[in-house]
Amino acid sequence: MSGATASLRKKIGGAGDLQSVVRAMKAMAAANIGQYEKAERALDGYFHTVELGLSICFAQGAPLVSLTDDRGQAGKLAVAAVVFGSDQGLVGRFNDVVADHAIKSLGVFQGRPRIWAVGDRVRRRLMDAGFDVQGLFAVPGSVAAIVPLIGQILVAGEAVQHREDNDELYLFYNRPTSGAAYRPVSQRLLPLDESWRCKLAALPWPTAALPDIIGDNLVTLRALIREYLFVSLFRACALSLASENASRLAAMQRADKNIDDLLEELNATYRRLRQNGIDEELFDVVAGFEALHTEGTSDASL
Repeated sequence: MSGATASLRKKIGGAGDLQSVVRAMKAMAAANIGQYEKAERALDGYFHTVELGLSICFAQGAPLVSLTDDRGQAGKLAVAAVVFGSDQGLVGRFNDVVADHAIKSLGVFQGRPRIWAVGDRVRRRLMDAGFDVQGLFAVPGSVAAIVPLIGQILVAGEAVQHREDNDELYLFYNRPTSGAAYRPVSQRLLPLDESWRCKLAALPWPTAALPDIIGDNLVTLRALIREYLFVSLFRACALSLASENASRLAAMQRADKNIDDLLEELNATYRRLRQNGIDEELFDVVAGFEALHTEGTSDASL
């Protein structure tokens, strides 16, 4: 009996230690979600300012310039994509969800899309589906690490747009919804075409006095477009990282509940075994007392 209770005490201790780790990971995931969502929200005002600047450039007759030209508009456009995934574990179906969305969306295009994967796990998932993954980017581990990643993606995007066989660039990532939930979304980033220009040119200016562009309109427009692409990619990456941590938080919440259930079961079993041991010890004491009492009575009768 003592061996069984000792084994249960060891299991209870191990489960308690594991629960401490799980709860620490829950706290880290919750903190990371707030960090990435805050970084994404901090760009909202700046992004709107960039859009207003572009609208003024287009309203004043600036030509449409971007990382692409109009060579693909008359014919069939080839497709490239960036898929944001995760390289860490304990994220449930995070990589499968975004990969399945990308596979379904890219499957409607003719030809073989060129794909860049952020994270090796999602890269393997895409390759298993038969897609040609041209490059792999490391998943950033903090807000500060997002900026170098965006620079690498922009360099790759510029190289793609200067080739004759690639004209469109799509982003695929998971976006947080509510609580610890998320959903896969897609965004057409390039080319920055005429419909995009018309949409921005129609944005209302917040005041009655319209600003003037100082210097070369074309230089200003190119600078604003670079900022537009940077913010779009940064937001996609930050939302993906927030979703990754939301998935990890949900997994840790399930693990915490399972450990609670296990600890309750183990403690109940331990208490039952302990009580049985106490009962057996009491029975032994009572039986010994009765034996001694019976023996004493027999001696007295003699």
